[in-house]
Amino acid sequence: MPTVLVIEDDEVTAREIVTELGAHAIRADWVADGRAGLERAAGGGYDLITLDRMLPGLDGIGVVAALRRMQVDTPVLMISALSDVDERVRGLRAGGDDYLTKPFAPDEMAARVEVLLRRRRQPESNRLQVADLELDLVRHVAHRNGQQLNLLPTEYRLLEFLMRNAGQALTRSMIFETVWGYHFDPGTNVIDVHIARLRRKLEGAGPPLIHTVRGTGYMLALPES
Repeated sequence: MPTVLVIEDDEVTAREIVTELGAHAIRADWVADGRAGLERAAGGGYDLITLDRMLPGLDGIGVVAALRRMQVDTPVLMISALSDVDERVRGLRAGGDDYLTKPFAPDEMAARVEVLLRRRRQPESNRLQVADLELDLVRHVAHRNGQQLNLLPTEYRLLEFLMRNAGQALTRSMIFETVWGYHFDPGTNVIDVHIARLRRKLEGAGPPLIHTVRGTGYMLALPES
């Protein structure tokens, strides 16, 4: 069972995180202070850390920056009410692996944790493969059923994110923030447009691999029988 360290000073939020992760078979320990959290995290033994941005003792930026200086590479999901782009960029540049703004949907928080855990478990490779779909990470070339796909740069990044998390339902905000690199605007249909284009290219060489997850987003998985 994966183990997550929750560093969060708000008890209600912390209990919400611990409860939701427990529902996904992920054990969580809670620490309410930045310095105490840093000490626990530096001791190792955790598969992932959820880290509040505003903490007593030492703030989240200080915690993650200190961990990276100590060569602790545990994935960090930063969680904060500070949602502007500058704060997000600051958190990621300090060493965070993902950034989730408050208020958040508990199931999306759990999904982001699962994605980071899966990414950490994946061995480094120059190639991704799902069914007859292959992605060359060095040459940035995709093939399906032996046929090369003509992908635009954004389509390639979108396909790589879907393949790295095959079988996982990905929310629109997760896709948008990873592929486009900035905060998701619920009013935009840019994801749906790119998914439709990518689907057409993939389905020109085989059965559907990209599935719509109603009310959530999209998932890349084996062809439906």
